[in-house]
Amino acid sequence: MKKIAAIFCAVLLLTTGAQALDVPSPSALLMEKETGTVLFAKGEHEKLEPASVTKVMTLLLVMEAIDGGSLHYDDMVTASAHACSMGGSQIWLKEGEQMSVDDMLKAVCVVSANDCAVALAEQVAGSEEAFVEKMNRRAEELGMNDTTFKNATGLPAEGHLTSSYDIAVMSRELIGHHPDIRKYTTIWMDTLRDGTSSLVNTNKLVRFYQGCTGLKTGSTDSARYCLSATAERDGMELIAVIMKGTTSAQRFEDAKTLLNYGFSTYALTKVIPDKPLAPVPVELGTQATAQPVLSEKTLLLEKTKAAKLTKTVSLAPRVKAPVKKGDALGTLTVTGAGGEKIAEIPIVSGESVPRITWSQMTLRLLRSALLAG
Repeated sequence: MKKIAAIFCAVLLLTTGAQALDVPSPSALLMEKETGTVLFAKGEHEKLEPASVTKVMTLLLVMEAIDGGSLHYDDMVTASAHACSMGGSQIWLKEGEQMSVDDMLKAVCVVSANDCAVALAEQVAGSEEAFVEKMNRRAEELGMNDTTFKNATGLPAEGHLTSSYDIAVMSRELIGHHPDIRKYTTIWMDTLRDGTSSLVNTNKLVRFYQGCTGLKTGSTDSARYCLSATAERDGMELIAVIMKGTTSAQRFEDAKTLLNYGFSTYALTKVIPDKPLAPVPVELGTQATAQPVLSEKTLLLEKTKAAKLTKTVSLAPRVKAPVKKGDALGTLTVTGAGGEKIAEIPIVSGESVPRITWSQMTLRLLRSALLAG
């Protein structure tokens, strides 16, 4: 039900003037995190090289391992010869050098360290090859149909491709379900190895854009300049993805253009019925009523439409048991000041009500008879 409401909102939003916006980069996308609504898209399904933005998926799998308990921030990771051979952006790990998961995450998020990305991948899955299999399985689970990963770093490899839409999807999964990643992606400057190794974030927006929360840069000669930029203001977090930017500076300008547009035009609005939702009678249920709840309580609206909203509740007069939690019980219709329909939010059952059995029915009738006597 939640997905239905979000899709409905997205359709309404995309019929507005959002597409009048443009950026020079050939592939770009702006997504709101909570609802997943796409606010701007250009070449969003074109399969391109993502360079180190690949590491969004690497970070996602590492954070899932941490939150799942199979990996810990203070675990020590030993650098393999393979990890140390990566080249590109790195912190120059030496074979056999040990570093905590915490420090390696910092190195990946701040300076896009390829050696640390592979070391973490090996720690999670045993080998980079096994980790890449996990990356592709996770991409499939997330519906990233434009994506094929060949490594954990984004270093050039034939067939290693994704799209701006898919990058937004995995970025949303990372920041939405693993908010602790922010403690790394918001670092501007830091050090490793007791202060002997300096780190400066490759994402300049961390320092120069208000509310920036991350996320990941990437560049190679063939991929050009890529970026997944996240920022939060007034309780709304946006994801701006840029692929194949012409210059490093241009990708940041393009991301800022998208983010500025999103923050100036849209707002998350809490939707609450004017009156508490009345219980819906249930026929032949183990209890007399089911309590309705909204399937979605937040709408992403244009700020010009969010000021004066009218909410109309339509509930079923009664339903028959069994009722499952999440079953439809009605609709909340949201209209704007001019009577324009903004959204229809499903109202669902907040609880399950099984159908009464014959024995329960008999006991209920006997009880009623005794009370009546």
